[in-house]
Amino acid sequence: MIIRKKSLILALTFSTLALFSAIPASASTAYTGMRDVTAQQIVDDMKIGWNLGNTLDAYSTSTSNSLSSEISWGNPKTTHAMIDRIKAAGFNTVRIPTTWYNHMGSSPNYTIDSAWFDRVEEVMNYAFDNDMYVILNMHHEDSWLIPTYEKQEQVKAQLTKAWAQIANRFNKYGDHLIFETMNEPRPVGASNEWTGGSHENREVINNYNLAAVNTIRNTGGNNKTRCIMVPTLAASTTSVAVNDYVIPNNDKRIIISLHMYSPYFFAMDQAGTANWGTATDKSELDSEFDAIANKFVKSGHPVVIGEFGTINKNNNSARAIHAEYYVKAAKSRHITPVWWDNGYSTAGKSDTYGLLNRNTLNLDCPEVVSALMKGANK
Repeated sequence: MIIRKKSLILALTFSTLALFSAIPASASTAYTGMRDVTAQQIVDDMKIGWNLGNTLDAYSTSTSNSLSSEISWGNPKTTHAMIDRIKAAGFNTVRIPTTWYNHMGSSPNYTIDSAWFDRVEEVMNYAFDNDMYVILNMHHEDSWLIPTYEKQEQVKAQLTKAWAQIANRFNKYGDHLIFETMNEPRPVGASNEWTGGSHENREVINNYNLAAVNTIRNTGGNNKTRCIMVPTLAASTTSVAVNDYVIPNNDKRIIISLHMYSPYFFAMDQAGTANWGTATDKSELDSEFDAIANKFVKSGHPVVIGEFGTINKNNNSARAIHAEYYVKAAKSRHITPVWWDNGYSTAGKSDTYGLLNRNTLNLDCPEVVSALMKGANK
């Protein structure tokens, strides 16, 4: 946890951002329009997001290299109606976690399967039809995306080949499409996997981010100015990960990508507390957001929390209090949060972040969704 005090400079920065954050209503369509707006204006316009988790991000299954991998997590095939329902609930952004390596050919070209490209694009268009933002990333690539000096050149070869194909395939889309270079790059299995890794890990991940951004930019067209989300090690907010993070080329169209399931014992730990909402709870969460805003937002670098959420412990009242406060705190600092929905919502089980029942299209936790929208609209 990072704790820093608010500053007068930050308050003035937020006031200035508020004056210039609105995007004109006459903006071009989500499919083709590249507007003359800043990255911060786009982040503000993204409002609040939802992850299509445990779907196109399938890996390590017997069908992981086929189109049927989409349902291998146990969720049904994504439909237009699902995304329509999410938009109707108030979400304006859909993050589409996508795994690519198991749909790639071998080196040196690493050719991505055309049928997989077609399906990913079909799902993207469900969101674009709803005038929503789409975040498209590389997810669960941990088996090869290893952040060490030894593996660096080999990984960069595959990473850049993959991003060249993805960027070229979707170059025609407007600025409602945002690329995200990696999901949670980290030294998998290491004791410091989630606590910032080593200096070597962090330096190599900076190099991977730079290689991916340069590859995307070099495809030209809309990708020359497209917003690109770029994560810290493990998308972590720990001080060591944040302080060693390097924005590729100091590119003003970069959005810092962070994940913040906070506080851990309430948000993620099944054996942890089911209660949240004291003055101390709120103060601690504010301190975490202040640290992020002080480091990035006040310096003109927008931030998206690509994943956040709380698991269901039969405590939806507390979850609703947390959801409203969390989103309000983020939005007041010009940070856009994206809820992690993996399709599982049954209380008492692990990883129960689901809000949308993808079979019935009902909201499993409507009070939490309502709270998220209250926070986003304050």
